[in-house]
Amino acid sequence: MRAVVTGATNGIGEAIARRLATEGATVTLVGRSDERLRAARDRIVAAVPGAELALERADLAELDQVRALADRLLAAAPPDAVISNAALVTPLDRRVAGVPRVLTVNHLAPYLLLRLLAGAVERARFVVVGADPVSLARSPVDLDDLLFEHPERLGEPVGLRPFRAYGRTKNMNAMFVFALARRLAGTGVTVNGAHPGIIGGTGLAGEAPEVHEIVARTFQLDTASLPGPEVGADTPAWLATAPKLAGVTGRFFVDRRPVETAPHTTDPARGDRLWTESARLVGLPA
Repeated sequence: MRAVVTGATNGIGEAIARRLATEGATVTLVGRSDERLRAARDRIVAAVPGAELALERADLAELDQVRALADRLLAAAPPDAVISNAALVTPLDRRVAGVPRVLTVNHLAPYLLLRLLAGAVERARFVVVGADPVSLARSPVDLDDLLFEHPERLGEPVGLRPFRAYGRTKNMNAMFVFALARRLAGTGVTVNGAHPGIIGGTGLAGEAPEVHEIVARTFQLDTASLPGPEVGADTPAWLATAPKLAGVTGRFFVDRRPVETAPHTTDPARGDRLWTESARLVGLPA
């Protein structure tokens, strides 16, 4: 089995890669730093001697790099599983080509990567790591302001707006899972979403530590007592490998169980509108 994991240089992504390597998969680690990729590889090999790993550097905030990554993955050998895990929380004024990094990394990059791969593979499992259903219910996507050009519409104090924007992108992940699954129905490619749980030690807010502190204080989170990345890796890795899930698609899982998400994430009309606008932003036909 050949698997690809984005955001694999720390936290849940590294734990997913390690789990898959333990199960005998050849795993491609995707990250934006050669140094961090090599360090993650060394940690995984130390834990799983003989692990078969490949490294692919790509900054997912740069869509040209996402396209090049897709080309390299397909040239090497079409993957059997792709786990889209990379995500971040970052201030909304951090933009690339006018698009917030939080939107590009969390939604547009997986949208582009999985669409490019889906068009070139006959059989594969795609897994998108998302948010918990309660958070999905709280943060419906504002389809009239995808670029967060009106941050006041996020409806939060300024300090919490990056976190709320992150929640919106996680909603986009769920909407994308359902929209892509509808379009791939009847093919050999399946698409499912997974909530890893509320996990500590992920580095999610590494670009905005002040946001991490505000969120922890606001929601009274004792981050030191949260489960670690190995716990968060369980459901995504299981979705990528479990034999009984062959053919299962268009579902969202928590603790290995399928769950219902908020109606606004499964609404086909809303999903199609997000799909069309995402295609425009990444330069693909709808």
